[in-house]
Amino acid sequence: MRAKALVIAIICTMVALLFVQPALAQAVPQLPAAAPQGPEGGALTRALGEVSGNGAPLSLSLQILILMSLLTVLPSLILMMTSFTRIIIVLSLLRQALGLQQTPPNQVLVGLALFLSIFVMRPTIDAVNNQAFTPYGAGQISIEEAVGRSGKIFHVFMAKQTRESDLRMFSGLAEAPEYRSVADVPFSILLPAFVTSELKTAFQIGFMIFLPFLIIDLVVASTLMSLGMMMLSPTIISMPFKLLLFVMVDGWALTMGSLAGSFAT
Repeated sequence: MRAKALVIAIICTMVALLFVQPALAQAVPQLPAAAPQGPEGGALTRALGEVSGNGAPLSLSLQILILMSLLTVLPSLILMMTSFTRIIIVLSLLRQALGLQQTPPNQVLVGLALFLSIFVMRPTIDAVNNQAFTPYGAGQISIEEAVGRSGKIFHVFMAKQTRESDLRMFSGLAEAPEYRSVADVPFSILLPAFVTSELKTAFQIGFMIFLPFLIIDLVVASTLMSLGMMMLSPTIISMPFKLLLFVMVDGWALTMGSLAGSFAT
């Protein structure tokens, strides 16, 4: 359990280093590259030192190996524990509803989903930084306490987005006892329930986005059928009208604003 806690703490430290105050990132190059830090050093160095068991920091090669290994886990955490899943699915369904195959390209959609996820998750990230990362980096709390605080903050965010029916379903599958409150639900049950709720919500939003464009497709198809233009693809005619409708209603602003507002705070 201690090894798992250390891994989670290092991941939380990496997330904080990437997204929190720029002053923290600017302070890193000023540190000597080869000089080891003591207990009063940075949070990442202290975490790596505690992994070694004797308080001494690991060698540079082992630190790089650990960090590169954690980078393979970080995308899964971003997908499964944040708002990224709902946003990227809705944006993908929007592109299909418009009838566009590769416009915007996948890289643009992923970038939009990532930065909108950072915007939505900003209060949670700030709370992790203020309550867990900063006190641990200052040596005020232990790594176990930092992991516990970070887990509670993410637990609150995920619980607000999770349906009670999904929680009950996975609790029943796990044959877990009835919990007094949502705060008592463990991550082993909350995480699959959260992902299921996010998928369900994303497809509901995608269905509402599809409706107006589906009506345009039906009108164009029936018009072409009545004119006897059997060989002309309705997609060629309907796409300009769908783009015109999307631009006239300021579709991107509506979509982004609706997605950001769909997350309970």
